[in-house]
Amino acid sequence: MFRPMAKPRAKQQISEEECIRILKEQKRGILCVLGDDDYPYGTPTNHYYCEEDGKLYFHSNKSGHKVDAMKKHDKVCFVCYDEGFVKEGDWALNIKSVVVFGKVEFIEDTDTIVRIMTDLSHKFTDDEAYIAKEMKAAGGTLLFAVKPEHMTGKLVNES
Repeated sequence: MFRPMAKPRAKQQISEEECIRILKEQKRGILCVLGDDDYPYGTPTNHYYCEEDGKLYFHSNKSGHKVDAMKKHDKVCFVCYDEGFVKEGDWALNIKSVVVFGKVEFIEDTDTIVRIMTDLSHKFTDDEAYIAKEMKAAGGTLLFAVKPEHMTGKLVNES
C-alpha cells in the first residue's frame, strides 16, 4: 500500500529509531490533509510524540479548514525535519526528515487531553504557571492523534 523509498534515495534512509528521535525532539512540522475540493492543505503545527502508545498528538481549534478536512477524510501526512548541519569545509546543509502517514483519531477523554497537552507544553517551556494557564483553556482545544501506519525518514544533502 505504501511505496518504498525510491532506489536512488534508499541509501539515505534513516532508521525508525532515528525517525522517532526526530519526532520527539523537533517542535514543529507540517500536517497535510485533503482539503476543500480535494486540494492538499498543509499547515505548520506543534506536535507531541508519545512513547507510551506510539502516537503523534496535535492540538487545534475545534473548527476550521483543517478540522473540516480531517472529519471528511481521516488520512493525513505529517512531515518533520531537524535543523540540519553543515560538514566542516562544506556549504551544503544536511537535513534529516521524517514523513508519517496515518489516520486521525479525535480525543474526547478529558484526562488524556490534559495529560497530553501538559506533555506538549513541557516540550516548549518549564514555566508551570504558564502551563497551568494553558490547561485552564484546554476545554476549548481539540486534541487529535495520528497512529503512524507508515513512517520513513532520510538524510538529505542539499548540494
